[in-house]
Amino acid sequence: MTDAADSPAWAAYRRLLRYAHRYRSLLWIAVLGMIIDAACGTAFINLMEPLVDEAFVEQNRQAGWQLPLVIVGLFLLRGVATFATDYGMARAGRSVVRDLRQSLLEKYLRLPTAYFDREPVPAMVSRLNFDTEQVAHASSDALKVIVTDSLYIVFLLGTMFWHSPKVTLTMLVLGPVIGAIVSVVGKRYRRLNHEIQDAVGAMAHRAEQTLGAQQEVKVYAAQASEAGRYAGMADRLLRLYTKVETTRASSSSIVQVLAALALAVIVYVASAEASHGALSAGQFVALMMAMMALLPSLKRITTVQSQVSRGIAAAQRIFAVLDEVEEADAGPVPMQRAEGLIEFRAVSATYPESERPALHEVSFTARPGTVTAIVGRSGSGKTTLMRLLPRFYEPSSGSILLDGVPIADVRLADLRRQMALVSQQVVLFDDAVVSNVALGQSSPDRQAVQQALEHAQAADFVAELSGGLDAPIGDKGGKLSGGQRQRLAIARAMLKDAPILLLDEATAALDPQSERLVQQALDRATSERTTLVIAHRLSTIEHADQVLVLDQGRLVEQGTHAELLARDGLYASLHRMQFREHGDGGAE
Repeated sequence: MTDAADSPAWAAYRRLLRYAHRYRSLLWIAVLGMIIDAACGTAFINLMEPLVDEAFVEQNRQAGWQLPLVIVGLFLLRGVATFATDYGMARAGRSVVRDLRQSLLEKYLRLPTAYFDREPVPAMVSRLNFDTEQVAHASSDALKVIVTDSLYIVFLLGTMFWHSPKVTLTMLVLGPVIGAIVSVVGKRYRRLNHEIQDAVGAMAHRAEQTLGAQQEVKVYAAQASEAGRYAGMADRLLRLYTKVETTRASSSSIVQVLAALALAVIVYVASAEASHGALSAGQFVALMMAMMALLPSLKRITTVQSQVSRGIAAAQRIFAVLDEVEEADAGPVPMQRAEGLIEFRAVSATYPESERPALHEVSFTARPGTVTAIVGRSGSGKTTLMRLLPRFYEPSSGSILLDGVPIADVRLADLRRQMALVSQQVVLFDDAVVSNVALGQSSPDRQAVQQALEHAQAADFVAELSGGLDAPIGDKGGKLSGGQRQRLAIARAMLKDAPILLLDEATAALDPQSERLVQQALDRATSERTTLVIAHRLSTIEHADQVLVLDQGRLVEQGTHAELLARDGLYASLHRMQFREHGDGGAE
């Protein structure tokens, strides 16, 4: 691989080897084992000359019992060397994979939210699991085969050259031909393996979507269409794997045929040498055994190209993520605990794939101890506004200030430490209650967790769980009801005790009784904090200090609930609509 098209592959492999450099002691042990392994195998073949000439032709009885002992000793030494090789390569290879997985996950967590908008999570999981596993094969199994068999081939060629330079030179004529085959096959492997890894990620994404929406799929009788779509993707993956195996089998067969032709020529040349007395019977046997031992090594080196190419393709995909630009975090201003004064000054925001701004020159001020409600039709920019505060996205123009300091100048970790977030789509982990409430705390204060649960009206149902605070709640909190999950998320926000509280309709999943209780707890929680709440049910924000009404990304109205009703604008229209929908005054 010397042309420019192959340089990225070599660059990826060299970079991969740098990861392995920290485990060089294990690798040196493995290389030493490979050298001993190859040397023992070659020594065994060299023993064929004295074994045949002395033990059989000369019938030397001393050689007849000494040489078998030497053979046993060689294979004992080879066994130790093989163990050292396997252990060293496996430990180093799996350590590299562990390091890559840790680096990759840490990198994902430092990437901006916009990256997650363009790449599905299953594709990321595929990189963490499937791609890194391919790297393991390339960095340990394949490398072991390449080094061991390459050493074996060199030692065997040395043995053959020692016994008969003419026969050895005859065989070396095939070297460039086999090298050309390996080069062509390697390029095809890399292209196919890139396609395979993309296909695996796409299949995982589709399967997660289908299984996650299994109720909708059943209700709308979409089982057949979803199964058919998945089957099409599986068929494409099957075709790609078949092409890989066809390439491997074809190249292996061609190499074996070439080797057989070489063997036939070598037998002819060796026979001619023997007839002229240039080769003894023992030398001929050693020469032929060396030739036969070369064939499996040549075959393994050609077929291992598939593993190496998969590993290189996977490494390129991993390094592409590791080279992504991370969230901007160059702010020089530290911040311990903010007062909570938030100012939006002519803030506009546009998503990368969109031409129309999601927000257009929005300005307002939210003061400490006040509640600012954000309302508007779907797609009006409510969620975008909320996402700008923790800098999940950056504004395209304008500025956002916290306590008079532009948030872009504040250290990212310090900025986000000032905020607690409760989303309508509750995020819980397959872990214990205490771990979910005390998210991010390595040694949580259980008494503080219990108090947060009480404030969120969650203590009673947690006490009824088997294990209490230590009770597992299942994947995404699947063992809990929707209202219970919501209250755990609220308890998490209360435990953080941040000066800014961001609520995305935090009581939406609660029954009326729980909603009243949690609303009381939220009232206590918001009394000394700056609270921004996205409201879909206008009945929950009647007592907000100010209401921001967004429409198509613009701030069209601003005031209290009573002022906006009196103005009889968009807010009043939305309020009347909800009032008619509830009919019982529930929107009042």
